[in-house]
Amino acid sequence: MATKTNNKQKSTGKTTANIDERPIDRYFREYAEAHQDKVNQIVHYICIPTLAFSVFGLIWSIPFPHLAFLGIYNGYFNWASFVIAIAIYFYLKLSPIISYFILFILLGFSYGIMELVAWQQAGGPAMWSLCISIFIPSLSAVLIGNSREPLYAKNGLNIRSLVVAPAYLLNQLLNKLRIKS
Repeated sequence: MATKTNNKQKSTGKTTANIDERPIDRYFREYAEAHQDKVNQIVHYICIPTLAFSVFGLIWSIPFPHLAFLGIYNGYFNWASFVIAIAIYFYLKLSPIISYFILFILLGFSYGIMELVAWQQAGGPAMWSLCISIFIPSLSAVLIGNSREPLYAKNGLNIRSLVVAPAYLLNQLLNKLRIKS
């Protein structure tokens, strides 16, 4: 009889801990469990930011209709503006601190993309082609790194990890700086 009570208490205690766990903590735990290989971790630290930048640039390059009421800001409001709004809302629901840092990162990406557009207008290569040339090797490296993971071979590509990866890496940085997310 005592064994049944102890087992019940153990399972209840475990359930209580999982109930108290924030969704972002669960996402980070699952992401960390699926990314144990040291080489893959290094690949992610390098390639997730470059992959995110290139995807952001590719979304930026999708033609956006000219809206007269935007005036001189027509070039600054585009499909990437919607991505910023959706990303900040998503991350804000998970962790306000991470959402603020993601906002600053996306604003930095915006600055970088605007510089690439200015270079394109001055006769340089097309911004979207530069983003493609960053996207392909970054995605390839991430997929090769993930193939080193035993859980990846079992589960395959997890779309949620593509959204969690930037926040996870940012959380790792914030932990090193002793900033609680």
